[in-house]
Amino acid sequence: MLAAGEYKNHSRPLQPEPGQTETTLPRVLCILSSVLEKLVARNDKLVDSLSQKEDGQSCSSAQLGKRLNTFHGIRAPNISIPKYLERIYKYTNCSPSCFVVGYVYIDRLLHRHPDSLVVSLNVHRLLVSSVMVASKMLDDVPYNNAFYARVGGVSNAELNKLELELLFLLDFGVMVSSQVFESYCSHLEKEMLFNGTGLKIERPIISNIVDDHVTEISVEDTQSFSPPQIAD
Repeated sequence: MLAAGEYKNHSRPLQPEPGQTETTLPRVLCILSSVLEKLVARNDKLVDSLSQKEDGQSCSSAQLGKRLNTFHGIRAPNISIPKYLERIYKYTNCSPSCFVVGYVYIDRLLHRHPDSLVVSLNVHRLLVSSVMVASKMLDDVPYNNAFYARVGGVSNAELNKLELELLFLLDFGVMVSSQVFESYCSHLEKEMLFNGTGLKIERPIISNIVDDHVTEISVEDTQSFSPPQIAD
């Protein structure tokens, strides 16, 4: 288990479920990975350019918000965004729609706090916390925080803190309507068209996607059965 505030050993080899191959991975993982990698690369360059200016430290702190500082690690993890999303999917077996809804949460964060940026230091923590909350909203029997912490490479205490921070930053607005869900699917697909890849996101019928309203989620939402072991 990792100490809070650090990422280590993220590159542990993944062991897929029997019969699970690369071709069985949801297309949304590829689409979301591509979108986030471009976003992070652009924002990292922006942060670097600000820091290289005269009095760069004060300049960057003045222009960039600190709302997402809780999600910042000491250094960027050595696991790529695609492999990290793949790891979350393979071990938690959450529904593909959780990744779309997790992206909705991240986008809502940026709209609520437009001076904040998704960068290489915070994108992994944002992903594991947002997908975990989405799973609690969409899946019938989601894994608990302790298991998501093991999969995400953070401590249980830190993930509890990240979840609370995410919920408060969103003002507990974690419900996503079917119309909003569809609009984000279309947006992500259009992004792929710009890259010359016409991938389509799976759209299963999920009854838990309803009209937007404010709700509360328990941080200690737990599950009785034992999770599968992750290979070191």
